[in-house]
Amino acid sequence: MNQRPTNVSITMPPEQVTGVHADFVSAWHTQDVFVLDFAAVVGPGRPAEGPDGQPITQVDAQVISRVKLPPSQVFEIMKALEQQLSAWEAETGHRATPPSQ
Repeated sequence: MNQRPTNVSITMPPEQVTGVHADFVSAWHTQDVFVLDFAAVVGPGRPAEGPDGQPITQVDAQVISRVKLPPSQVFEIMKALEQQLSAWEAETGHRATPPSQ
């Protein structure tokens, strides 16, 4: 079965053009949807105690956007992020490294 290519025309409301800053994202899912909660840190970290009694730094963050996706879109997003990360690394000469824990 041949499928005709799809062209999606995306528009953006002017008030969203500048975007919002997110420090991290939390990903979770239900049976029918994947959810990405983008969050921004809202204050400095403070000393706290972890569940095991070890000292930790407690950081408070506020969800700034929740995006719900059908499972089929998650694969496309992962491919697009990989392509963009590879292009960024080639352009900047930097290798993206995860934050140290």
